[in-house]
Amino acid sequence: MDFLVLSNIVLWIGFVAMVLVNLALARQIGVLYERVAPAGALMLNQKLRVGAPAPSLSLSTVQGGVEEVGGLRDGRSQLLFFLSPDCPICNELTPALKSAARAESSWLDLILVSDGEEQDHAGYIARKELTDFPYAVSELAGKTYGVSKLPYAILIDERGSIASLGIINSREHLDSLFEAKEHKVASIQEYMSKREAVQHYDTAVADKAEADKA
Repeated sequence: MDFLVLSNIVLWIGFVAMVLVNLALARQIGVLYERVAPAGALMLNQKLRVGAPAPSLSLSTVQGGVEEVGGLRDGRSQLLFFLSPDCPICNELTPALKSAARAESSWLDLILVSDGEEQDHAGYIARKELTDFPYAVSELAGKTYGVSKLPYAILIDERGSIASLGIINSREHLDSLFEAKEHKVASIQEYMSKREAVQHYDTAVADKAEADKA
């Protein structure tokens, strides 16, 4: 009988220890996530400022339509994605770009923009299965929006203002534009910086309260 009681006590001690270890691991995972959070799209643009009105343009598409860029959008946002058939990263990103555009289609319209000769893009559009998305060949668009590196994306909100922008090298960079718009910051870096500052402030307040009690 004493052996059973002792074994139960040992089991409970082991269970409590396991719970404490799991809680400690969960906390460390959270800390690690904060440290390795996606850096977000790098903002490099000398012409555009987040929050400013997007330059208005009428872009003729390879498909034969016309896309009006900028201005009020009746509750919808626009994503201008600048790419080139000769850009290796652009080619790698097209599957993720199409997936993101379809996932966010309830509020977002994707417009692909490139430059060069229009006839040179037909094969690229077919090969990458981009026919469902407006594709404009316009050197003017790149100059107007200050695009100097590819791939580059500019998110225009429903009011026609620049919501976020940056060089896109991964799906995470693309998602960071949407996150920046949602949190009403210029970039995901700014959001992470503000959140870290708030956490440091809360920690300092808690430490001061503990010191006052002592």
